[in-house]
Amino acid sequence: MIHAISVRTKPGVDFQDITEEVQEAVSAGGVESGMCFVFVPHTTAAITLNENADPAVLEDIAARLEAAAPLRGQYRHSEGNGPAHVKASLVGNCVMLLVDRRRLVLGTWQGVFLCEFDGPRERKVLVKVMADAEEKK
Repeated sequence: MIHAISVRTKPGVDFQDITEEVQEAVSAGGVESGMCFVFVPHTTAAITLNENADPAVLEDIAARLEAAAPLRGQYRHSEGNGPAHVKASLVGNCVMLLVDRRRLVLGTWQGVFLCEFDGPRERKVLVKVMADAEEKK
């Protein structure tokens, strides 16, 4: 089963911590041990796993992405959101996480983030939890 998470994002570049929502999907999935696949089906948004303790980390990431794909750069894409597409491609549209005892296996400071590069928008994040082969037996 695929669990959908709805996220309302803010204007411009925005990082939304969705760790709790992903954990809820894992808990509801009933998988004791396995994998959790988190995917965003949008071309101007991304998913990343990074530090959720110091907001300066996300500010640094946003600044480096802006340097790589500046808002005022030259883009051929006619909709005006070319930099958002580039940033989403650089970050990526999914992460794969371990599940143990119905919990995400994360480092002390790690969190799962929806990265918005063309907000504000209503975004959908899809979560699929899969059991280990051993658990299926």
